[in-house]
This record gives sequence, structure tokens and C-alpha cells, in this order.
Amino acid sequence: MPRALILGNGVGMPLDRRSRSSSALYAGAGAIAAALALAVAPRATGTTAVLGVSASVAANCTISASALSFGSYEALSANANVALNAAGTVRIACTKGSAPRITMDQGQNANAGKRYMTLVGAGSAGIASALYYEIYQPPDPTPGTGCSFPGSTLWGSSAAQTFVPSAPTGRAARSYSVCGTIPPGQFTVLGTYADTVVATVNF
Repeated sequence: MPRALILGNGVGMPLDRRSRSSSALYAGAGAIAAALALAVAPRATGTTAVLGVSASVAANCTISASALSFGSYEALSANANVALNAAGTVRIACTKGSAPRITMDQGQNANAGKRYMTLVGAGSAGIASALYYEIYQPPDPTPGTGCSFPGSTLWGSSAAQTFVPSAPTGRAARSYSVCGTIPPGQFTVLGTYADTVVATVNF
């Protein structure tokens, strides 16, 4: 195979065309590999963490009431022998899963465990002209149950007189009847009588 001489510095060297082609090939392949290495992004690494998530729902209730208004008590006629009855309402809305209990205090003019309305504007002497009344629970704990007179279970603050409504089934407020009775035959001074009773829902 013919060989050529490379002249340089007075020294003759043989030129091998195959060696030159191989070197160029290897150099080109190396350049391509380097370019590919630069084009491929480095593989990412990472670590993980666990994020706890929690919340709580506390027992809660709201309560409101409408007035228990008896109207006119006719001591000498209609109510001489027949009680005067009236109904109010108490409304509660409670958290699902709560166990509400509703109590009523004895009012502002209680005497010997009984509730009394006193003559409006009579001051401290009002108790001398008082109108005895009582509040009873509805006959059934189902919301919306009407009163049944005469009432059978007093509504008060003791354990025996605490009203236990049915369990809440939704967020909407539920109404319960407040059953009031003024016994007949009370001979009192004419005028307007009033009292204030506090209803409490425990949960």
C-alpha cells in the first residue's frame, strides 16, 4: 500500500490514511456523546414528609323562645271554675350527635316552689297581688307536638322536670310547645300581670 511522507523539521514520517480516519471517527463519536450528556437533564432526587390533617366539631346549641301569652283571665266568670290555658314555643338547633336538655327556671316571683305573675307597676308589693300559673312540658318529645291540658309533667330545673327532646337530625331549628296553665278561681286585683322565665338548653 502506498505511503506518503510528512515532511517536517527535516524528518520524514509515513502517513497512514486508515489511522487518520479512525482517529477522526473516535473524536466525532466522543463529541456526540458529550453533547448528549449535556442535553440529558440530571436525575432529580427528593424526600417525603407526612402532613397530618385534623379538625374537631364541638357540641353546641342555640335557643330562642316566643312569649307565653294567656290573654284575659276572667276570675268571676269563664275562669271561676275552669283553668286558662295557653301555649308558647321554645326553639333549639343543635350539633348532630349532641344530647340537648331544656330546663326552665322558676321565674322572678317564685314562692314556695310555685311560679307567680305579679301586677305590673306594683313594685315590691306586687307579690301580694299575684297570679299563680304553671308551665308544663309537651306530652311528646317530637318537635311540633301540641299541648295537652291539663299538663302532666311540670317544666322546671330539677332532673325530674327537665325536658329531653328527640335527637337532632339536621341543622334546622326545632320547635317545642311550652304549655301554660293559670288555675281557676284566683281572686286577684285587676291589672296586667307578668313574669319572666329563663329557658336553658344544656348539651
